[in-house]
Amino acid sequence: MLTQNHNGSTESQMSIASVMQECIQNCTDCYQICSSLISHCLEKGGAHADAEHIRLLEDCSRVCNLAADFMIRHSQFHTRICDACSDICMACAKSCEAIADDDMMLSCAEMCQMCAESCKEMAKMH
Repeated sequence: MLTQNHNGSTESQMSIASVMQECIQNCTDCYQICSSLISHCLEKGGAHADAEHIRLLEDCSRVCNLAADFMIRHSQFHTRICDACSDICMACAKSCEAIADDDMMLSCAEMCQMCAESCKEMAKMH
């Protein structure tokens, strides 16, 4: 049974809003770290500058920004975007983990993992 609080919102609505707000923050943080990591990886060279890895960082950055935007605007398609975002973030986390040799790479992998989990949860909500 859903109960209403003092301003008329149900607990379920508040829960969804809370999960969405956390997901928006995770997407924004992931967008920022992946965007900044691109230049870091290009400067490091070698496996870090591999075209597939750089494209994945860029894909992750862009889809995170898109997912945050869709959630902020309460788009009816935000769950679909969040589902795709989760998949791309997981792939990016694995790519960063595979070549993690400094704190920036590890931080990116952790943030991508956190964002993937958050987006997967958001994708389940309708």
